[in-house]
Amino acid sequence: MAVEAAALEVAGGVPPDTRDGGDIRGRIRVRALFDVAAIAAVPLLGLLVCMAATRSDVLLPVDRPVQPSMEGPLRYVGFSVPTGVAIGMILLLFAVYVLAARVAERVTPRTVLIAVIAFNLIVLLGPPLFSTDVFSYQMYARLFATYHANPYLHGPSSAAYDPLYQYIGAKWISTPSVYGPLFTLASGALAGVSITTSEFVFKLVAALASCGTLILIWRSAKLRNVNPTRAIALFGLNPLVTLYGVGGGHNDLLMLLFSTTAIYALLTRKNAVGGAALIVSAATKLTGGVLLPFALVDRQPDDTRGRHRHILFGALAAAIVIAIPSFLVFGHGLLKLPGTLQRVQSQGQWQSVPGFFLNLTGTPENHVVTTVLGLILAVVCLWLLWRVWHGRMDWLVGAGWATFTLLFTAGSLLPWYVSWLLPLVGLTSSKWLWRAALLMTGIATLVTVVTYLPYGIPGLNIP
Repeated sequence: MAVEAAALEVAGGVPPDTRDGGDIRGRIRVRALFDVAAIAAVPLLGLLVCMAATRSDVLLPVDRPVQPSMEGPLRYVGFSVPTGVAIGMILLLFAVYVLAARVAERVTPRTVLIAVIAFNLIVLLGPPLFSTDVFSYQMYARLFATYHANPYLHGPSSAAYDPLYQYIGAKWISTPSVYGPLFTLASGALAGVSITTSEFVFKLVAALASCGTLILIWRSAKLRNVNPTRAIALFGLNPLVTLYGVGGGHNDLLMLLFSTTAIYALLTRKNAVGGAALIVSAATKLTGGVLLPFALVDRQPDDTRGRHRHILFGALAAAIVIAIPSFLVFGHGLLKLPGTLQRVQSQGQWQSVPGFFLNLTGTPENHVVTTVLGLILAVVCLWLLWRVWHGRMDWLVGAGWATFTLLFTAGSLLPWYVSWLLPLVGLTSSKWLWRAALLMTGIATLVTVVTYLPYGIPGLNIP
């Protein structure tokens, strides 16, 4: 009895076993609160960025004030921040996102879903962010629907008298469309609406496409036996997806909605639907076609020939349905699209991984460099396809590494391009691919914030 009394006294009147259990429960409770706070911090920081964007030109896509009607309801609580603070906010948001992606599997799916939906709503109600592409979409639509000019042959400068022209980025003034014909045709519906309405609708489409992609990632992750909560956190909480992708109304998210539809269809053995969805994705933006060869070389243990035949049938049928109206409207101009894309990529200069280091060392990015980078991409993709064909690599892992290589060797790396990689990564259990996705998000973030530096980096020629 004396020994027990002494033990109780040392434990503060609490038996040792109970005290240890209480300490463990306390640590678990603190960690759980920390995990939820990390998830919640992403949309909260996103809110601050959107509020600051209503009064800070550095966060806006154009070097002039946007129309007050574009600023959204956040203009009533907006504030201005200097360039250094804006850079700090973006870097902090990236750091919090990495933390949130790491702890996502320890929180409830509801917590992540609420954070993702809140993030999308906040950005949707904010001003257009970072990129002028949302204005280019409507300008290309007006070229063919209003001015009867071919957007694959003519740039916005052919309609310089249009009010939209003042919002077009300098790089795109004389550049024909680089977007898929299906997206360009569909955007014609917004040719006659106001600039504000068009900007909001493109952002709304991007937000809805992002949410639809999340649903498909969730369902596909369950079929793939990977953690669905972590998968949707990797995509939905990524600031380059939501802040840049939705905030800029980018069609990349619509492209991803179709490509993840294809993945889900293929996982549920709706192979013809999967093949068709991949063509629809590529007809939105050509990058959507990267997944098709990996789907075709993936060898399932049952009825491989029938599966590949159905994928090809669906792809061919969709291609014909899309090609007929596209060539009727745009004619031979569509054949110029690959060349325009190549020219735009060559203009990336420092805003890419190879271009950044070449510019820093004073090495010009000439035709030889471009050719070598193209050969590296081709060799890596062929090697990955060979491994998938021989059953040595999962087809989504192979497609993920191919997309990573595409981003790493690209002549122009815009921040929202990282979204191409994330659904593929979220549906795999490859730790190296997950790390590569976070690395690419960090690289794109750093390359982007350099543009905000008033004096740049010594030795780096930023236009």
